[in-house]
Amino acid sequence: MRKAILTSAFAIAILISITSCKNATEEKNKALNMHYGNTEVSLLTAANGQLAFLINKDRQVVLDTSLLGLKVDGKQLGKNATLSLLEQKEVALEYPLNGIKSKASYTGDLYIYEVSEADGSDWKLEFQLSDEGVAYRYVVSGEGTQHVQGEESSFKLPKETKVWYFERDSEWKLKSHAGEWLSADISEMPTVSKMGPIQGLTLTCELPQGGYALLAEAGLFNYSGMRLEAIGNNSFKANFEEGDAGFDVKGGLTTPWRCVLLADTLNDLANNTMVASLNPAPDANLFADTDWIKPGKSVWHWWSGKYVNYKEEHDMVDDAQSLGFAYSMVDEGWERWPNKWESVTKLCDYAKEKGVGIFVWKHSKEINFPENDYAVMGHFLDSVKQTGAVGVKVDFMNGQSKSIISFDEALLKKAAERQLMVNFHGCQQSSGEYRTYPNEVTREGIRGLEVNHMKEGPLPASHNAALPFTRYVTGHGDYTPLGLTEPGETTWAHQLATLVTFYSPFNCIAENTQFLLKTKSVQPALDFIKTVPSVWDETFVLPQSKIGELAAIARRKNKDWYLGILRSGAAQEMQIDCSFLGDGEYLAEIFTDDTEAERINLEGLNKEANLRQWNTAVPFKKSTETVSKEKSITLHLAEHGGATIKFTKK
Repeated sequence: MRKAILTSAFAIAILISITSCKNATEEKNKALNMHYGNTEVSLLTAANGQLAFLINKDRQVVLDTSLLGLKVDGKQLGKNATLSLLEQKEVALEYPLNGIKSKASYTGDLYIYEVSEADGSDWKLEFQLSDEGVAYRYVVSGEGTQHVQGEESSFKLPKETKVWYFERDSEWKLKSHAGEWLSADISEMPTVSKMGPIQGLTLTCELPQGGYALLAEAGLFNYSGMRLEAIGNNSFKANFEEGDAGFDVKGGLTTPWRCVLLADTLNDLANNTMVASLNPAPDANLFADTDWIKPGKSVWHWWSGKYVNYKEEHDMVDDAQSLGFAYSMVDEGWERWPNKWESVTKLCDYAKEKGVGIFVWKHSKEINFPENDYAVMGHFLDSVKQTGAVGVKVDFMNGQSKSIISFDEALLKKAAERQLMVNFHGCQQSSGEYRTYPNEVTREGIRGLEVNHMKEGPLPASHNAALPFTRYVTGHGDYTPLGLTEPGETTWAHQLATLVTFYSPFNCIAENTQFLLKTKSVQPALDFIKTVPSVWDETFVLPQSKIGELAAIARRKNKDWYLGILRSGAAQEMQIDCSFLGDGEYLAEIFTDDTEAERINLEGLNKEANLRQWNTAVPFKKSTETVSKEKSITLHLAEHGGATIKFTKK
C-alpha cells in the first residue's frame, strides 16, 4: 500500500478544523483522513508540533483539534514526528454477551500508522472507526522496563456541550467512582467540582448539534487507568493516579484504547458495544468451559443486618431458594466465625442441596501481594474453591493505579483457573474487561443503593434516571437494586423498575428477603421479583427517554419483554408505544404508582435505615391487560416515580 505521509513541514500556525475553507495554504494544512460511514477522523499537526486529531460526524464537529502523544522514559513522543499509514483492514466480530443483549456484532476499520521520531526511533498509532465510535491507542515496542510519565491525549469538545459526570464531595470520588451523576456546560468543568478539575470516566456528552459522545477507555490491562482533567478551552486531558511520578510497564507498551463513543439516539448509546469489542477475546484454554459462569440474582444480608453470623447466612440460603434466586452473597463478617473455613464449607454444602451458590467477601489488601505471582491470592482462592463456594467479592481496591489494575487482572485470571466468578467492589468503572474475563460477573464503580443507608444519601431519582446512559454504557454495574424499605425520594414502582433499567449478570438484590416474602403490600410483585432476568437478549430505549429525567427501557428475554421506567421530576402522564413487541398478543402485568392509596409508613421496617424526611413512600398498584405491538398503554407516573411492565407472550 502506498504510504501517505504527514511531516513536520506541514505544521500549522493555528489549530485547524476539518471544516476549514479552501484557500492558498490548503496544501500546507494537509491532514490524513479516515472515514467510516458518516464519521471522518483527521490526523494533523498542531501549532506546537504535536500530533493531533479531530472528529466530524455528519459534517459537524464532534471533537475539535485534540492532541496525541505520550511521554516514555523522559522522551516526548509524537512531537515533530512523521506519520505513515502502514495498514488498513476491516474488523468484524461476533461474540456472546451477558448483559444488554445475548450477542454483540461489531464491525469497523483498523488503521495502523508508523510514527517516526526525529531521532530515528518509531512507534505505532492505531485508530479504529466504526458506526459506534472512534478509538485510538499507542503501541511502543521495547524490552525491559518502560517508564510512562503521562500522555498528551486530549479531547476538545464543541462549545455548549452538556457534560454528564459523577460527583462526590470526598476523596472517595476517584477511589471508587461512586459519585452522583450531574451535568454542567463544558465551560464549567474546570471549576464545577469541589474536588478539583479531575473527573473519572465515563463522561457522557450531549452535543449542541444533537446526538451524544461518550468518553471512555477500553482494554485496560498492564497500564494505569485514565482519568480526565478539565484544562479549560472546552478540553480534557489524560490524567493518571501516579501523577508526575509515572509508572512502569515491562516489555512492550500497549496503552488502553481511548474511546469516543458516538450515538444519534439514547437507544444507540445504550446498545453501544464498542468498549467490550475493543477488549481481547477470552483465552480459549482458560475459558474452554464456561458452564460454571451462570447469571442469576442473589440475596444479600447487608441491607438489613450488615455484619453476619452463620445462622443468618444459613437462613438466607433458605430465602434464596424460596425466591428462586441463584446465589447468596456472604459479605464482611464471615472471617470472624469460629472455624471459618469449616463453617463456610458447611454453609456451601447446605446451599448446594438447595440449588444456591455462595459468594464470599474479601478485602483486597489481604491478598494484594505480587510476590511469587500473587501466591497469597492463589492460596486464598484455593481455600475458597475447597469450601464449594462459586465466587468472590473483592473490595476496597480504592484506585486505578497501574499496580491495582495488575492486581485486578491477576485476580480474574487466577479465579478463572479455579472456575470462580468475581465481583469487584471499591473499584473504577468497567472498561469492558468482562469480555476477556467473562468470570467477572459484576463490578461496582457505581453509586449504588447502599448510599441510602449512609449519611450522604439517599440517591436522588435523577441519578437513577441518568445511569443507563452514563455508567452502564460501558458495562455491568453492581448497583444492588430494590430498596423498598428505604427508597429515599423515589416510589416503590420506581424501585421495582431498577430491576429492568439496570443490569448485572450477578444481580445482588438489596432488600430484606423476609420483607419481600412476608409483606402483604409486596406480594402482587413477588412473582415479578422472582422471575425478572439478570441478563437480556435485546434492549430498546424508548424515544421519550432523557438523561437524568426519564429512563424508559424495554428488554427482551426469550419471547417475553420487560419495561422499566424511572422518572425524575414532577408527576406526568406517559404513552407507551408497544411497537417494540413481537407479533401476537401479550399479557401485560403493569406495576405503576398508586397515588390515590395511603402512603407506606417506612418507620421501623428496616433497622439499618436512615429515613430522614423520606419516612413514607408511594406504593405500587398492579393491573393486567392484553396488548399487542399495535397498541399503546397510558401510564401515570408520580413525582420521582416509575413503572414496570412484564409482557408475557400468549
